[in-house]
Amino acid sequence: MQTFRSEIENPIVEKDIIELARKIELFNNGKIDEEKFRSLRLARGVYGQRQEGVQMIRIKIPYGKLKSNQLRRISEVSDEYSRGRLHITTRQDIQIHYVDLNRTPELWAELEKDEVTVREACGNVVRNVTASETAGIDVNEPFDVSPYAEAIFKFFLRNPICQEMGRKFKVSFSSTDEDTGLSYLHDIGYIAKEKDGVRGFKVMVAGGLGSQPRHADVLYDFVETDKIIPIMEGILRVFDRYGERKSRAKARMKFLVKDIGLEAFRALIDEEQNAIEFKSVAIDADAYISSKPVSVEVPQVDIKDQAAFDLWKSTNLIPQKQEGYVAIGIKVLLGDFYTDKARLLADLIDKYAAGEVRLTLRQNIVIPFVKEDLVPFFYTELEKLGFVEAGYNKAVDITACPGTDTCNLGIASSTGIADELERVIKAEYPQYLKNDDVVIKISGCMNACGQHNMANIGFQGMSVRTPDKLVAPALQVLLGGGNLGDGHATFADKVVKVPSKRGPEALRRILNDFEANANGKKFVEYYKETGDRYFYDLLNDLQDVTNLTPEDFIDWGTHETYVKEIGVGECAGVVIDLIATLFLESEEKINNAQESFDNKVYSGAIYYAYQSLVNSAKALLLADNAKTNTHAGIIKDFDEMFVASGKINLGVSFADLIYQINKFAPTQEFAAKYIENAKDFLGKVKAFREKDTAAI
Repeated sequence: MQTFRSEIENPIVEKDIIELARKIELFNNGKIDEEKFRSLRLARGVYGQRQEGVQMIRIKIPYGKLKSNQLRRISEVSDEYSRGRLHITTRQDIQIHYVDLNRTPELWAELEKDEVTVREACGNVVRNVTASETAGIDVNEPFDVSPYAEAIFKFFLRNPICQEMGRKFKVSFSSTDEDTGLSYLHDIGYIAKEKDGVRGFKVMVAGGLGSQPRHADVLYDFVETDKIIPIMEGILRVFDRYGERKSRAKARMKFLVKDIGLEAFRALIDEEQNAIEFKSVAIDADAYISSKPVSVEVPQVDIKDQAAFDLWKSTNLIPQKQEGYVAIGIKVLLGDFYTDKARLLADLIDKYAAGEVRLTLRQNIVIPFVKEDLVPFFYTELEKLGFVEAGYNKAVDITACPGTDTCNLGIASSTGIADELERVIKAEYPQYLKNDDVVIKISGCMNACGQHNMANIGFQGMSVRTPDKLVAPALQVLLGGGNLGDGHATFADKVVKVPSKRGPEALRRILNDFEANANGKKFVEYYKETGDRYFYDLLNDLQDVTNLTPEDFIDWGTHETYVKEIGVGECAGVVIDLIATLFLESEEKINNAQESFDNKVYSGAIYYAYQSLVNSAKALLLADNAKTNTHAGIIKDFDEMFVASGKINLGVSFADLIYQINKFAPTQEFAAKYIENAKDFLGKVKAFREKDTAAI
């Protein structure tokens, strides 16, 4: 067996990478079930893509802050292991594609040399913590949320309570009441507030997009900053125990809160408080290392096209609260840029700004701390890189997921139609280069990675079938979504479904009507007044599929006849576990518990022991073809099927045994006892299983 050698100085990271290499080897030798291996690699940022035999790697960029040395490192990795293209996601990550699975451990090791991780960028874990891209420079912010986003990221990375949840978990921070972090569509959204001179956050919970978007509830109107980590830990513990695990369609936290209600959810969080070691976690914002702008002389430059420069300045400059500085917004078409440009950008910000960029939720780049006197110089330098397209965060700045380019779940092209719609706006609606009201977003499927159902104008990739059973690419047109601020928003309504090649005409009609009739109203307001029926009538004839031409069967961005191909989604797919694998995992978790105990991390030790207990019980339930949808259900059913029936004698009920976790504080004494409980329980269920199978 080939041994992977790492030069990483951090022993925890090194262990992670070596473990990934070992698991890949076991998988290649047929010793790990494919579905189980999928779960393992996803939690390490390795995601299958549409093209067979290669992987997409998602690189975690906490709150979108990327230092110049990290940008160079990612560029080197992309050149060596991928194809030199970097893709910015709507969650401020960077993705690279076409990576050989066997090379992913060394890729990860290379990234870690500049403290860049892929850990928990995918999978049933806490995903990248996002934030307003203007955090720290926003003229309206009460304080910089960056230190708090950083603290959340670090506290829950590798935290045992959130490594194997039923579904992914998303967190955001908004700097101001404008809610540019989009708190209302996250599992947890924090909005910065200041009350009587004290820093804190409004806390939103259980939001989400997908096929059934849900507006987040207000969990707390105001909590002080030292409470945000304990609150999140309680929420994660509840979600891990009571969240759905079998059906992906019901596994997000929004469904749990919808089913049991917000008050019952709060009560469950309260029940977990005994198990939480730190009731208060002070975050030292003053110790946070902020970027410092350099002091340089202003180079003299010659602006060749003053009109283009003036237009760019009017759309791409962002005011900063720091006097004498502005930020520059770079509009990145479809979020794609290349490593040659990335390196030159890193050099530019090192020498003339603060050595960092911010990746945005709309797949763009922001350069903070640019001296106002340097703006003409930056324009000329960015022009050389092709980075001065006007319309940053304006109507022409369309968000789109990768769609059928690389994603397994893509139904229709999102990048191709986005490119065409931007062309239409620039050519036919030049006034929208400065319009920051109309927001257009596109997803290749219902999962809403392009956030189409929170846009003013959204498009979702679909397919349509003609009367003679031919299949063509299509777009669901959604209207009326929008961010209203301070955690309030509306989701878009589905209005019509049109063949993809009619998408531009649908947009023309919508914009023409808005121009003619809105009378200065914002799009969300105008749509609310007119209603979905009005726009249905406006667009209805575009739905007719009896008169399609050959061109309608070729999707945007391709020359081939459309074929609907949907693979297996990997956005935290539920794992199909084998009984033997579960027992092996239970042993591994006990080992992890003992290691945490030896390191005096008693809270982590207890949670690993809890996971072992649940896993062991799940193994016997699966052997009897029982449901294992939630941890709470597993505990209840195990008691009924094995303890109450007398098949296994624990001396107490399984519920009493396992629920000690939220009855006792995480002390050394309790941790030692709980680990022994897990060991003893595993021994009993394995013995029962061996006896049961021997009798068959």
